[in-house]
Amino acid sequence: MADDARAVPARHGWLTANVVAQLAFGLLAMTICLPSMQDWPATFGASQASVQLTFSGFVAAYGGLQLVYGPLSDRIGRKPVLLFGLALTLAGSLLAVFAPGLGVLTLARVIQGAGSAAGMVIGRALIQDLFTGPERTRMMALVGMAMGLIPPTATLVGGQLHVSLGWQANFVLLAALAGLLWLAAWRGLPDRAPQAQPRGGGWALLAASYGRLLREPAYLLFVAVIAMTTATFYTFLAGATIVLKGYGITPDKVGWYIMCVPGAYILGNLLTMRLIRRFGDRAIMFGGQALTLGGLSLLLVLGLAGLHTPLFFALPLVLLGIGHGLLVPPALAGTVGLLPALAGSAAAFAGVLQQLAGALGGFAVGLMSHDGPVNLALLMLAWALCGLVAQVVLFRWVLRRA
Repeated sequence: MADDARAVPARHGWLTANVVAQLAFGLLAMTICLPSMQDWPATFGASQASVQLTFSGFVAAYGGLQLVYGPLSDRIGRKPVLLFGLALTLAGSLLAVFAPGLGVLTLARVIQGAGSAAGMVIGRALIQDLFTGPERTRMMALVGMAMGLIPPTATLVGGQLHVSLGWQANFVLLAALAGLLWLAAWRGLPDRAPQAQPRGGGWALLAASYGRLLREPAYLLFVAVIAMTTATFYTFLAGATIVLKGYGITPDKVGWYIMCVPGAYILGNLLTMRLIRRFGDRAIMFGGQALTLGGLSLLLVLGLAGLHTPLFFALPLVLLGIGHGLLVPPALAGTVGLLPALAGSAAAFAGVLQQLAGALGGFAVGLMSHDGPVNLALLMLAWALCGLVAQVVLFRWVLRRA
């Protein structure tokens, strides 16, 4: 490990780009075809609920496989696991290109999600393995920026490709990117896990770690806050294209309105960095909840007042994005900071529940009509209120223990 760490500066720029790209690819694969989902009910003669399963299936696989890839990469190495995941994503993308119907397309999206999960897990592990001190903090900031920029960029690119070349073009692009990232991982990333676990007893130790986390109420409440926040955001991602279609927004223009939340999320993260030392985690998180609920309440009021325009849909959600930017960083820090010896297991388990909650949020969108923003606002408010309840219980529990 020491030799690897000393080698980092000499290839710092390429290594940074490689790791960030591996981390961001899963979110790109998740969101690039969102504009196409507007047209898939007509294309495949299917219901909107069936179409939403392509999104929920991806997210569920993306979250669930993280539990497998994490410990597996500790046992056999980072690179083999990442190369397998990228190959799986490539196969899923090619299957989607030639999908004859919605059932096969849904299967292809599940395979894509299962493969893309490797990049998220291995990317985070490599940041922990290869970077220290300020460089690790810088890498985390770069990843956060990338995660904020990917959804609007992906929906813009995906919408343009959909209109110009057809929905299959998005999956051709994903297949090409998966191949390039496979080569980048093969040539540019470490060959082994820097701190490989002994083969004996690894799975038993893993089960014991998860069991310990499940007995920690504060951890479960932090995870609940994160999961409900993710469900709110994924509900927005899955439902915004449907609402905007009703306003006459075509796939090539959807991304301009989608970016209101991720762009504001970046701003919220910057505010958190500046305010956290002055106000502390608790105040920042409650401020984030206040902005989130305020934005969603405003969206609901405007919808009930009959102000059904793209602008009145997007602007209230800026408050949601800023609120999530304030809420998520301290909540994530709480999940890994309660039991530092189990930080890796804590991050993996929280990540899985995040994605599963997001999958449920995306699926729930298809169970309701979305002629305007009202039903979507109500659904997002329900998730956000559940997160607020978890947060109130969390801090009351913390105060009782103090």
